[in-house]
Amino acid sequence: MTAATMTGGGRIRALRLFRKTGGLIVSVAVTLLGLLLVTFLIGRVVPVDPVLAMVGDRASQSTYDAAYHQLGLDKPLVEQFLIYVKNVLSGDLGESVLTKNPITTDIRTVFPATLELATFGVLIGTLVGIPLGIWAAVRKGRLADQAVRVIGLIGYSAPIFWLGLMGLLLFYAKLGWTPGPGRIDVTYQYDLPDDGTGFLLYDAAMAGEWEAFWNVAAHLVLPACLLGYYSMAYISRMTRSFMLNELAQEYIITARVKGAPEWRIIWVHALRNAAVPLVTVVALSYAGLLEGSVLTETVFAWPGLGMYLTNSLQNADMPAVLGCTLVIGTIFVAINLLSDLLYNVLDPRVRRRGK
Repeated sequence: MTAATMTGGGRIRALRLFRKTGGLIVSVAVTLLGLLLVTFLIGRVVPVDPVLAMVGDRASQSTYDAAYHQLGLDKPLVEQFLIYVKNVLSGDLGESVLTKNPITTDIRTVFPATLELATFGVLIGTLVGIPLGIWAAVRKGRLADQAVRVIGLIGYSAPIFWLGLMGLLLFYAKLGWTPGPGRIDVTYQYDLPDDGTGFLLYDAAMAGEWEAFWNVAAHLVLPACLLGYYSMAYISRMTRSFMLNELAQEYIITARVKGAPEWRIIWVHALRNAAVPLVTVVALSYAGLLEGSVLTETVFAWPGLGMYLTNSLQNADMPAVLGCTLVIGTIFVAINLLSDLLYNVLDPRVRRRGK
């Protein structure tokens, strides 16, 4: 092979990579622009007057007109959208009517609580759901398979707020195994540094406040297990489906004919191939917990993004509602993009098609 041929092949691969990267960037940009458009239109069609929410029902007409002009509502709709996009790109999501703080500041304050809860929830769901799904696939049609499917069906179909209320009633009110709602008891709240990260487990550990650490961990157990159960139901069902598909492939039959141990066939050969689409499943489940923990946080009085969004809805704080919606949508797009990139890295067939 000549140097010219190698150079030409390198140029072709670089061109393909450039096209693929450019297409990905354009796709993400269009998606985010569509998200901005949807949130902007929601803010204009909901039956809530943002001016009245700002100045109150008893404000004079002159005050109302001044606020109307300040919000830019007297401008054409297209110009309002362009101003909205410019503000968002500069990190300005507006000011909360309820707290009078910049929405970015409020979200930065409450988001660590949601991230901490969702992370432990998806870890529980993954560590329990994948083995259960594998077990159900290996014992297809047997009692174990039926039991796993029923457990998953309950977790996937039961209202999550009802599960939260039943969990509090049983484990907190009746048995006293877990603390009540909230993220930390008032007794330990002031033991943590004011300039912490917002991740209370980390802050308590770094400050050496181990009693506060275990108190935070105890409050985290019940809501994290609840979200983990919800996540496990989805992950176990998808794992079972992927494993059944892999166990029916010819390479599995060949491995059994050659006398390979059954544990190796299941946990090495089949699971390795099923793990590629499972990355996407786990990533989407994580995104779902980040955006769907509103009811859980409300039931457990968890001071995260979901509770902040609920309070904003109840007080007609539409700038905060739209800011939360935009942040949640961006997180979902980012995690979906990350799962696609991991899929391309882990699946050699995708890599070969890109060459």
